[in-house]
Amino acid sequence: MSDRDTRHKASMEKLKARVEEKVASANEQRGLIIVNTGNGKGKTTAAWGTVTRALGYGYKVGVVQFIKGLWECGERNRLEEDANLKVAIMATGFTWDTQNRQADTDACQTVWKEAERMLADPETYLVVLDEITYMLKFGYLEIEAVKQALENRPTEQTVIITGRNAHRELVAMADTVTEMQEVRHAFNNGLQARRGIDF
Repeated sequence: MSDRDTRHKASMEKLKARVEEKVASANEQRGLIIVNTGNGKGKTTAAWGTVTRALGYGYKVGVVQFIKGLWECGERNRLEEDANLKVAIMATGFTWDTQNRQADTDACQTVWKEAERMLADPETYLVVLDEITYMLKFGYLEIEAVKQALENRPTEQTVIITGRNAHRELVAMADTVTEMQEVRHAFNNGLQARRGIDF
């Protein structure tokens, strides 16, 4: 064995020992709060990937879409016939299209009731609150109501929260926070969103 191979083997043995130590110390079993935030692309896409994973194991999943619900959604189109998936959509779509605070608040409160039902259901393994960060930012939903629903949810239930500028209290509650960082976005260079790629 060459010196390079020997060094590589020793390095991998150390890495294996560190990984095994972390695996051994991870002994708590419960649902998580996951926040996908930041200005970069991929927050909702990552959440739908986890939805697909959970459905693949036969778990019951709920998705609440607060902003992009009226848009076409390839993931929703593909998965919506799965009996284990329930999707609730805010009826107004993008708030900058409606420009009506009361209508947006009412629509948000209506779909939030669906979210609360999902968050209280011990049979629902995963709940996605897609773009809920905007509802908090615009004042359509109170942070205390969201925190209470998250704190009182079933122990085994995981929740994924997506959207830019996640509320600091949600970030503080979360077990996992991923910030998507934008380096470059095609839309900013005049390229249209692409069906099957962006939605």
